[in-house]
Order: sequence, then structure tokens, then C-alpha cells
Amino acid sequence: MALRPADIARKLNISTSSLRHYEEWGLIPPVERSSNGYRIYTDLHVAYFECIRAMADGFGLLLTAEVLKNLQANQVGLAFWVVNEAQSSLHKEKIVFEETMKMIRETPPEAQKRNLTMKDIAKETGIPTTTIRYWEKIGLLSIPRSSDNNYRMFDQDHIRQIRVVHALKTSPYVYTYSLNGIKEIIQGLDFNDADKIKKISLDYQNHLDRINQLQMKGVRYLYRLCELLELVS
Repeated sequence: MALRPADIARKLNISTSSLRHYEEWGLIPPVERSSNGYRIYTDLHVAYFECIRAMADGFGLLLTAEVLKNLQANQVGLAFWVVNEAQSSLHKEKIVFEETMKMIRETPPEAQKRNLTMKDIAKETGIPTTTIRYWEKIGLLSIPRSSDNNYRMFDQDHIRQIRVVHALKTSPYVYTYSLNGIKEIIQGLDFNDADKIKKISLDYQNHLDRINQLQMKGVRYLYRLCELLELVS
């Protein structure tokens, strides 16, 4: 059945220009035109559009495009593995952040006074020295220097700061934390303030839970599209 772009856009709560963009980017199968030049969308196109909308929220548009282009090439196995890798990355992100929060909560007060070098920090956090220097340069870290030799002076608080920056900054899904947002969190962070640490941890966990839920919804629409295409049994 031929469907009007306006009807599809209204159903999905998006603009007709978005439908055209998805078509131009190759995310849907070719669209036929009527004699007067109007696009002729079908139920199959609607299923693609629904899948795009569902997946983009949890996986992002770039990954969604890669998956749907694989489907059009009948590479359903490859498409599923792309999705699987993204879900695995989200799970790893959850583990990293949980370990970071655990480390922050369990670090004894006497450990905070240790004098550490850049190499010590890099070894303990697993973050390259070049990355640490860059984060300092753009204002994510504030590291005092010795008045004697101008060397950076690190302590355990800096390890915790670096771990928090890593957890917030490196995730491909954490679009809620801009550079300035991370700065505000780090600058206002008192590692002895248990309530604040708990709130950051809870906010981030809620964020990850939300992304996980959106990904599961995207997978449901993806599998439904594959059934419609008879790519799965």
C-alpha cells in the first residue's frame, strides 16, 4: 500500500525532511516515484523508518545506518554483531564506572597524602600521560606544581579525578555530559562528600539504565524488521 510522507512523518513524530534525509543516506530501500514525481512509500519503508527511530536513540544514527545498510546487503549476521559490540561496550562502561565509584568510596584517608609522579598516575589509572596532560590543558584537571622544580604534584585525589573524567568523557553514549559539564562536576567534587559521590553515581547509573533500555527497544524493532525481510527464521 502506498503511503504519503506526511502520514508517516505524523505517525513517527518527525518531519518529512527527516524521511528524505534517511533516504538520501541510504538507510532505506530505494523509493519509487509516481508519474507526478511523488515518493511512493510502502509498509516496508515504514518498518525501516520505525527501526531507525527506535535504534537511533540507543545506538546513535551512525551505527544505525551501518546496521541497516548491512541488512539491505543481506548481511544480517554482520548487522547483529555490530549491535552486539555496541551493547558490549555499554556493559564495559558500566563496569568501569562501578569500579571507579568503588575506588573513590574505599580509598583510605592516609592514601590521599601520597606524593605521586606522572608515571605513577598513568600506571595506576591506565590512562596515558599524554591524555592526562591534555585533560590538564583543557581544564578538566587542576594539578599543583612544586615550587622547587615545577614538577606536577599528584596525590590520591588526582587518581580519583582522572578516573571520574575517564568514566564521564570516554563513553560514546554520554551525550548528557559536555566538556563544561564534566568541568563543573570535577571542580565541585568533594571526594569526602559521600552524599555527592552517591548522587553522581546514581545519576550516571540511571543514565546507563536508560541507554540500555533504549538499546533493547532498538533491538526489538530491528528483529521485527528482519522478520519482515525474511532474514531470520
